[in-house]
Amino acid sequence: QVQLVESGGGLVQAGGSLRLSCAASGRTPSAYAMGWFRQGPGKEREFVAAISWSGGITLYADSVKGRFTVSRDNAKKTVYLQMNSLNSEDTAVYYCAVRNGVPRNYERAWDYWGQGTQVTVSS
Repeated sequence: QVQLVESGGGLVQAGGSLRLSCAASGRTPSAYAMGWFRQGPGKEREFVAAISWSGGITLYADSVKGRFTVSRDNAKKTVYLQMNSLNSEDTAVYYCAVRNGVPRNYERAWDYWGQGTQVTVSS
């Protein structure tokens, strides 16, 4: 089993920045992708960003391209999400996920999930 713990969420003003972190522990696969999803109020969970084991492949939702950056530190088993130019549409619970293999931009492809961290953007 793989355990994932997110951190870094909070309240930020529109136009501000936040950096989320997600640390993995347990029996992680030998080469695993890490990703971020989010679920806003009254919305379904949606893909945000993902990164391959080597970092050579990154995927982004159109809504966050140019504003968010995903990165990882394999020695720390941690993935990061740097979020800039935040707006009210980014308000959501952000979830970290892990899957064995290359990153995918749809929810059912991912095997392990964190509990989520709340991000609230005030206007």
